[in-house]
Parts: sequence; C-alpha cells; structure tokens
Amino acid sequence: MNMKQFIKKTSLGLTALLFSSALWAHGGAAGTDTDQCKFELEKDHWIHYTAYQPKAFPAEDFCGNIPGTDSLIQLVFDYQDMKYRNRAVEFEVTKEPEGKRIFFQEAAKHKSGTVMLSLPEGVEEVGKYLIHITLLPEEGTSEQRLDAHMSFQAGKGQSATRNEMFLYGFFLFAGLYIAYLSSAGFKRTVDGMLGKFKD
Repeated sequence: MNMKQFIKKTSLGLTALLFSSALWAHGGAAGTDTDQCKFELEKDHWIHYTAYQPKAFPAEDFCGNIPGTDSLIQLVFDYQDMKYRNRAVEFEVTKEPEGKRIFFQEAAKHKSGTVMLSLPEGVEEVGKYLIHITLLPEEGTSEQRLDAHMSFQAGKGQSATRNEMFLYGFFLFAGLYIAYLSSAGFKRTVDGMLGKFKD
C-alpha cells in the first residue's frame, strides 16, 4: 500500500468514526459498562445521571465536572429498571469534605422513571459535592433500603469533551490531508519525511 492509499483509507476511517462518535458520549453509551454517569443501586442495576447548566451552557450536558457555580444546575436521574419506579426515593447533595447539606428532597415515588432536581442558584463555592440517593423499601415487602453516592466537581471551568477533542483532531487531519493533495511543495515535504522514516 502506498502512502496516498494509506492516507485515503485513514481519512475514510476517521470519517466513519466521526459519525459514530456519539457513542463515546455518556448519554449515548452503548451500555452501562461504558457509562460513567451512573449510580449502582444493586449489582447490575443502575440509575443514570446527567447534569445541566441551561443558562450558562445551554447546549452541554455534564457528569463529574460542572463548570460553573453561580448558575442554575439541573440534575436529571433516569431509572434503568422498571422495578424501582414503585419505590420512594430521596435525594441529598452535600458539600464535601465537610458534609454540609445544600439540597434535600424528601422521599417520593416517580412513576415516569425520570427525576429532575433543580439548584436554582447553583452552588455557593468551587469544590467537590456528593449526591446521595436513597431508595426506601415498600411497606409490607422484604426489600432492603438502597443507598448510592456519586461525586461531582463544580466551578472548575469547562474542559473539552472527548467528542470535541476527537473533532479537533479530525479537522486537523482533514486540513493536512487537503494540503497534501493540493500543495505540491507540502506533498514533497511530507513524502521526503516519510521516505526518511522508512529508511
């Protein structure tokens, strides 16, 4: 395979990855094994979690890093098992490591399987926070109380997501490939460097 064929095949491969890159985002994960935004309630039973700051970052969703502190924060939880929808669940958010409660929602049932919590003013300070979820047993059953926890950082700023980093790399490669095809001088330089590398 010559270098031109290699570059073409690599470009096609990257294009295919570009269109499937949504699978890399936690919301589009192919399964819970690759999904980092989740609470394990029992073995192989999960609640999925996504955070939003719709005023400050209207087109973004977050997991472990919420970039701002002084803007509305919405935490959305989705049950992945129907069996939990008949159980009352309570939510608490604490500032760590001191364990100071900043939010609490009393136990209630959520038949739709989706719960949205709002922190209207965001959080008071930059740092680590812990989400506590407690599922209470139904009366008259042998169910056990279930507790799950997940932490997030607030106020660390917005970092590039894996999808964004991939897109930057893709467009850089695409630009170099176009330059290689359209500029004889650049092509000679690249071919010369590759020739030295082969030697």
